[in-house]
Amino acid sequence: MDFEFLISALGESGTNAFGGLLLGCLFGFFAQKSRFCLRAAVVEFARGRIGEKVAIWLLTFSAAVGGTQILITLGELDITDSRMLASYGSLSGAVVGGVMFGAGMILARGCGSRLLVLAATGNLRALFSGLLFAAVAQASLKGVLAPVRDNIAGAWLLHNDGGLELISFLGWGSYTGIYLGVVCMMVAIFYGIKNNLTAWAWVGSVGVGAMVVGGWWFTYHLSYQTFDPTQVESMTFTGPSADTLMYLLTPDNVALDFDVGLVPGVFLGAFVAALFSRELKLQGFQEGRSMIRYIAGASFMGMGGMLAGGCAVGAGLTGGSAFSITAWVALAAMWAGAASTDAAVDRDWSLAKGV
Repeated sequence: MDFEFLISALGESGTNAFGGLLLGCLFGFFAQKSRFCLRAAVVEFARGRIGEKVAIWLLTFSAAVGGTQILITLGELDITDSRMLASYGSLSGAVVGGVMFGAGMILARGCGSRLLVLAATGNLRALFSGLLFAAVAQASLKGVLAPVRDNIAGAWLLHNDGGLELISFLGWGSYTGIYLGVVCMMVAIFYGIKNNLTAWAWVGSVGVGAMVVGGWWFTYHLSYQTFDPTQVESMTFTGPSADTLMYLLTPDNVALDFDVGLVPGVFLGAFVAALFSRELKLQGFQEGRSMIRYIAGASFMGMGGMLAGGCAVGAGLTGGSAFSITAWVALAAMWAGAASTDAAVDRDWSLAKGV
């Protein structure tokens, strides 16, 4: 697709940010309507049930994976130069960061994207946690926590010597990604029907996955139409949340790009969805002690997301759709960290044992 008109009207950076804003709006709208949430899916699965939340996550994941791999196979997309595949990956960061992020999203009752969506509906707990999440992410990237992040991430590196992309690493065929996406979609459809998903759950969950595909497609096609280098990327919220916060505070020091457009776009899209569904409602903390949980959760996610190279969406959907080895390791670690934290903090074992 030719973006010449937009580039001439908005400039290269403005076009990139506009794309992030538009795709973010759609992502936020679909995420709010479908109630897409990795935390809820992990809790449901860890407690022995494959219900509505797991079905929604599987639909989203399979749409992102299948759609991305189809475009790659058709020659409409090339993500080999994306950040998660082009240089090196940190397996130590993926494991430690993934566990931290998983634990954090249980404590904060939502991952980075879910907190942003909830904040748009009037949830002040999510707004507070999201701002802290962004601040800790920035501190982990360039602030006082950066040395700690560098030491952990540098402990076990996977270099780009043919071993960053899972399908190539295992020597599987070029259609493997499509096959896995189709199988996952069939499983998702089975459990979606079994759990009587609503129409918006079906449309919204597939829509969220489609926005991951859209992000890849947009940034790739823009990358060869701009004079300045444009990063090929898609949906993620750890780095973009930090970048957006810094852009609002010091706009002259942060470049206008896809990430900076994405975060306000998701907020706006979720707000519109909640407005038309009459779901806007101010909610705050019930007591001071509960803030400790959210502070810990947001802090774990901020540091964990930077270590893992992405959040539940960045590693789980975007990285997963690219078959980045570190992203798949991080996603598995997030599930493990979240399930363990739920068992330790939130689950009532006396009821589980029938006491």
